[in-house]
Amino acid sequence: MNRSLHGWWHELDRAMIRFMASHGIRLMRLALGVVFFWFGLLKVMGRSPVGELVARTVYWVSPEFFVPFLGVWEMVVGLGLLFAVALRLTLFLFWLQMAGTMLVLVLRPEIAFQQGNPFLLTTEGEFVIKNLVLIAGGIVIGGTVQKAAKNLRIGGTRC
Repeated sequence: MNRSLHGWWHELDRAMIRFMASHGIRLMRLALGVVFFWFGLLKVMGRSPVGELVARTVYWVSPEFFVPFLGVWEMVVGLGLLFAVALRLTLFLFWLQMAGTMLVLVLRPEIAFQQGNPFLLTTEGEFVIKNLVLIAGGIVIGGTVQKAAKNLRIGGTRC
């Protein structure tokens, strides 16, 4: 019984590894696309819980303009990721937006850290730091762009 259980577990493990290898990058791209589109749509609709955080961080631009503008930007990134359109441009816009989210740590540390301690995050600080996971996902997706471009042929030459 133990031997058959071990064999079954080994087969399940191999099947899961095959599934993750076959679908992981596409699922990461789609998940990032959904998150970006959804968060952007909330900003455009004026229903984002981080609209005030954006306004307090980028205080030199009118929030009535900037929050919806950022929302449209995020929706464009989301659509680019969802449909794998212009991935280099999409990822460039993604990196700019991710860099922008980190501004709060530098420009407004009192919003991100409790009593100025970088190890004690506020709710807003946690929201910003979790973007490290999104950044890692973007790196994974970015690592596939050149491979995808090499697989395309235009006019008989590789691009």
